[in-house]
Amino acid sequence: MRLILFTLALCCLILMSWLLFGANFEAWTHAEKIKQNFEEFKNIAWLFGILCLVLDLFLPIPSTIVMSGLGAMYGPLWGGIIATVGSFCAGILGYGMGQLLGEDRTQKIFGTKDFQKGQNLFLRHGAWLVAMSRSLPIFPEVLSCMAGLLRMPLKTFCFALFFGTLPMSFLFAALGNWGLTEPQWALLFSLFIPALLWFLSRFFLKK
Repeated sequence: MRLILFTLALCCLILMSWLLFGANFEAWTHAEKIKQNFEEFKNIAWLFGILCLVLDLFLPIPSTIVMSGLGAMYGPLWGGIIATVGSFCAGILGYGMGQLLGEDRTQKIFGTKDFQKGQNLFLRHGAWLVAMSRSLPIFPEVLSCMAGLLRMPLKTFCFALFFGTLPMSFLFAALGNWGLTEPQWALLFSLFIPALLWFLSRFFLKK
């Protein structure tokens, strides 16, 4: 029960940031404005893009719009690479923040029983959750933090994070380069492709 309440509390914190600051960020993060922002920071637009994707862990910054802007600025290849780095760093930061709390304190917060249940959940299904959540709102931040709190193996987390981030980053970078808005099929591919990549990668991890 504590595990569920803590997860809901994290979701509520992120929703609160959207309610408090979402309107302010919306003014400069829609598709056309983000392109103007990147052109303004021309020489360091790549760094600005990575920073935006990392800050998405704390602030209501639409990551897919940022990725599209990077694609428009640098093309689908380099835009996709930069977007992957930024999103991957955000996931690692969330995982690290969860790890910082310490296992003993985490057990006290959740209780031993809920902590063990959470660990078992992330050991069995955590990789699927992490990989398939990257294109969704709220869940990437929450699941990254929970993976760290519940001591999901770092190697497994990194593989799942990478396979969830890579296709989404390149897909939206390509859309930005083509000057397209976000079609519904792009979100579906962002869920399906990471699941397929993770399924294939399990054989290599076992070996």
